[in-house]
Amino acid sequence: MSIARTGEFGLIERVVARLGTGPATIVGPGDDAALVTASDGRVVASTDVLVEGRHFRRDWAEAEDIGRRAAAANLADIAAMGATATALLVGLCAPPDLDVAWAEQLSDGLATEAALVGASVVGGDMTASPTLTIAVTALGDLHGLPPVLRSGARVGDVVALAGRVGFAAAGYTVLSRGFRTPKILVEAYRRPVVPYALGPAAGRAGATSMIDVSDGLIADLGHIAQASKVGVNLHRSAFKVPEQMRDAALALGVDPYQWLLAGGDDHALAATFPADVALPEGWHVIGEVVEGGTVTLDNRPWYGPKGWDHFRA
Repeated sequence: MSIARTGEFGLIERVVARLGTGPATIVGPGDDAALVTASDGRVVASTDVLVEGRHFRRDWAEAEDIGRRAAAANLADIAAMGATATALLVGLCAPPDLDVAWAEQLSDGLATEAALVGASVVGGDMTASPTLTIAVTALGDLHGLPPVLRSGARVGDVVALAGRVGFAAAGYTVLSRGFRTPKILVEAYRRPVVPYALGPAAGRAGATSMIDVSDGLIADLGHIAQASKVGVNLHRSAFKVPEQMRDAALALGVDPYQWLLAGGDDHALAATFPADVALPEGWHVIGEVVEGGTVTLDNRPWYGPKGWDHFRA
């Protein structure tokens, strides 16, 4: 059954019936606006847009996977501020002939990923469009902590990473070459595994800056370097190439460090900490903050790809 047959409100009714309710939700879908608690008195907010053909392909991933990816992109941004996500707002622009079941499965993915952090989808909008587009806004709560900004890194801080990098980029390359294995890489592209809890943990431990690694580690650490007016030096030895990634790189003729250092979509978290701080479990040191304004590898410039640029890639 197509969306054109159910109509906007029929589809909304079907989707809302599949969504849970998070603990921060006072009024969910069904009114002109939702009502969400903000115990901190401040609200962290982030928005991302996924466009078919640019950010996802329906022949590469199931609707539920795409829903989880769309939610993860925003939930990771909230975690990178040291906050916990409380709610999602979703805009769906879809061709009228889109199957209703696909839209329902998309909503399942959004709800499932949001539930990992105790959040829920509280509202949104739908409209017809020739290009399938998913826009998600996430709201979050700092629970009394200061936000962890990109601008707080200081010379002498250590640079640390939580989560994995390179897996989703490797999966993208595998899929783009027409293959479906190794499964661990393909699944990483389809459905990121994000260390959500380690963002607030970093904030409580005294992280001086933090960022969601969505466009590539070097590119995103470059944002911290620019905002903090410092340099970042990474240690190549801190990045071990997993066996399946190494084998895929050899078969595809790719330097695996291009995936590790410049690949996005894993939504790992990168942060800086004072050198004397005990890092929370799950964080490991990958470099240090230095003088200058660039990101280097073993004190040398990185001449490989820097990462994803939405208007150039």
